[in-house]
Amino acid sequence: MDQATLKLVHQASALLSISGFLLRGGLMLNGSALLRQRWMRSWPHAIDTALLVSGIWMALNLGFNPGNSPWLTAKLAALLLYIMLGFIALRLGRTRRIRIIALVSAIACFAYIVKVAVTRSALPF
Repeated sequence: MDQATLKLVHQASALLSISGFLLRGGLMLNGSALLRQRWMRSWPHAIDTALLVSGIWMALNLGFNPGNSPWLTAKLAALLLYIMLGFIALRLGRTRRIRIIALVSAIACFAYIVKVAVTRSALPF
């Protein structure tokens, strides 16, 4: 797969990932039982796997690694935070308020990840 196609797969996966997260966040806010369905919990893993694999593949093709690319280190750290916040928002948050705060924080974290990816700077402001 050429680099342009790989980048397109990565970007499309990122768009699908955040869209799915926003959908599931909306379902959580509405208290929908649909969120507890097995298929609703499993399809995001396929999208996120495509996102992660395409990202790793691009980094390897371009010779980037967290040791020589501080922006990539920041992106990976923010990804871990995004995942943790997503779990809190959609599963682990004990109160609605905690879930909403985690949801908003996860969305902000995702925006940071995109900004870092575009600017290739850990300080994207």
